Amino acid sequence: MSLEKMETLEVRVRGLVELVQELKQANGSLQQQLDLVQEELSRQEAHAREWEEERVNIKSRIERVLEQLENLETSETNLQEAVHD
Repeated sequence: MSLEKMETLEVRVRGLVELVQELKQANGSLQQQLDLVQEELSRQEAHAREWEEERVNIKSRIERVLEQLENLETSETNLQEAVHD
């Protein structure tokens, strides 16, 4: 193998080594970003679960109040019927 070919090969190998190092750094950076996004997603999912629990709780409370109002109306109607009889 000629000296010129060896030098060309050496330059190409150095370039590949540099590329591998750059790719490793980029991969590390992307992995950190992914970790941060996954943490944020977990927080958002927890927040969504809290909102859902609160929504269900509020719905339940509203249904109880509506039921109480309906019972009050029924009692009032029965009372009025009893008075008129």
